[in-house]
Amino acid sequence: MKTFIAAAIACMLLTFSASAQTRTRRTSAPQKRRTTSKQSSRLDATRFNAQRLEIAGLSKDLTRFLYLYGRLSKDLELTGAQAESADAANKTKSGLVDSVHAMRDRLDQLESHFRFAQGLEHQYQMLQGVSGRADEAAQSVSSNQYDRAGRILLDIATQLTDVLLEMQ
Repeated sequence: MKTFIAAAIACMLLTFSASAQTRTRRTSAPQKRRTTSKQSSRLDATRFNAQRLEIAGLSKDLTRFLYLYGRLSKDLELTGAQAESADAANKTKSGLVDSVHAMRDRLDQLESHFRFAQGLEHQYQMLQGVSGRADEAAQSVSSNQYDRAGRILLDIATQLTDVLLEMQ
């Protein structure tokens, strides 16, 4: 049985090497380069994939943030009523506001990338305003409206997912 398998592999190797040797090379006429449309379409596909990866990464980060935000906002609601833990609550709240502002900056950067990318006009329309909504969420956290801010951030995560699905 082993000799049969070895013989079959040897025949396959000989067949492949023989077909590779029978190719003729054309040296008489220079080959024309392919048109730039194929190269530009490959470049467009690369840019498109880069945009998809950017939005997927941001969506993952926002989802992780929402998981942590839910826990922290609940703790803030509970400790906000207690006078002795007001200092810790204020530090946590300012950290949350800073984190939402950082997320807003990333969303603003994403919007600007989509705004100027050719072929992503529809996706830009779907994304338009997400950074403003994140700023609204930060204002809600500042005014102790944690549930409202969480719902806004959840809507943004849903919007990012919708754009990502549209891009497939």
